Amino acid sequence: MSGQHDKTSVAAISILASGGMAAAKFVVGIAIGSLALISEALHSSIDLVATIITWAVVRVSDKPADDEHHYGHGKLESISALGVTALLYVLAGGILVESYSRLREGTPPPTISAVPFVVLVLDIAVNLWRARALHRAARETHSQALAADALHFASDVMGSFAVIIGLILAALGFWWGDAAAAAAVAVMIAALGLRMAGSTVQTLVDRAPEGAQEKASAAICSVPGVIDVERLRVRMVGATTFIDSIVKVPRTYPIDRVESIKRNAEAAVIKAFGDADLSFTAVPVARDNETVRDRIMVIARNSGLAIHHVTVHDLGPAQNSGTRLIVSIDLEVDAHMPLEAAHDIANTLERNIKEEFGEDVEVDVHIEPLEPELPFGVDATPERVQTIAAALAEYADGSEIHDIHNVRVRNTDAGEIVNFHCRATPSMSVIKVHDHVDAIERALRRAFPSVKRVISHAEPPRA
Repeated sequence: MSGQHDKTSVAAISILASGGMAAAKFVVGIAIGSLALISEALHSSIDLVATIITWAVVRVSDKPADDEHHYGHGKLESISALGVTALLYVLAGGILVESYSRLREGTPPPTISAVPFVVLVLDIAVNLWRARALHRAARETHSQALAADALHFASDVMGSFAVIIGLILAALGFWWGDAAAAAAVAVMIAALGLRMAGSTVQTLVDRAPEGAQEKASAAICSVPGVIDVERLRVRMVGATTFIDSIVKVPRTYPIDRVESIKRNAEAAVIKAFGDADLSFTAVPVARDNETVRDRIMVIARNSGLAIHHVTVHDLGPAQNSGTRLIVSIDLEVDAHMPLEAAHDIANTLERNIKEEFGEDVEVDVHIEPLEPELPFGVDATPERVQTIAAALAEYADGSEIHDIHNVRVRNTDAGEIVNFHCRATPSMSVIKVHDHVDAIERALRRAFPSVKRVISHAEPPRA
């Protein structure tokens, strides 16, 4: 809200200054008969109208988006700037016509005194202050309306200098000096209008700001997980930069990881642009470094299937044939599903894998019941826990697998559930650790048939 307050306060102060200086120049211009000074007064009057419009527009343009204006109200500033441009051209045309008429008819020069020079010098000082204040506020708030107003007052300075030159020429006896100065003011107004119109029209037709596309693309690509930006469109609506992007992400990423990438991309473009609104469409694509296992997991996930123990290997050539890919998978299905339905699911999975890797791939799917949620249980007695812990310690070999600890036993309707931690040699590979621990689990279940499941956690020795 501070930006909104800055814009409205600067615009309100500018209204008072415009009104005062326009009235002073108009009164003095009429009194001495100077067309150039009257033209400057009329120019300042247009500035006054423009400033009032700006003051009204900036109070509305910063309103947030609503049900009818999905991109906010920022373009009201561009529309107001276009309207002011039209007023400038009308004024410039009128001044040129009057200047030509005076030059043709040889109108007497104005009465020269110190008063118009004092007014013009004061006008230059006021306009320089206003142009600087408005330009600073426009840069900080990205307001096109304030930027147009700042350009007005900067041009007023040049116009005032032209009037001073015209009055000096008239004082030196060049009767045409005042009319020529008025024509110069009209040309400056027309040039200003042309510059404003070009900038405003470009905004209204959604031309991307120069360098914005490259800047936005670089910000998005800096986010870890983004492979590339497939398409990106940028447009300005008031002070807000709207960015529509289609971004490539790895297809192996889960949804929550993609959502995290989106949030990080939004933060990156806001850091780059300040006031920015990003539309992020993620397109999952295959990476060059995807393994066969990665591709199979994607196939299963896209079908909503739970698989594990994916084993992949190449079968060597035989009888002049090439190598053949061998895939084995454990597929989990509802334990109460009829075999026929489960077999259809397995066949569909096999068919999808063949479509991905070719018909010569050999696929075997092992169907097993989906592990149900464990039933409600209660902690076993301390004596039972001690008995299980002693058995686990006995089955461990004491060298590579040792320090059986944190043993927990729960009684459930399905049987006993045992959890334990153990320590292993740090240099041992995961597969060897798994084999050793698996042997301990099997021995425990053989010795205690009531144990339904054993869950172990191997860790390195304490430092």
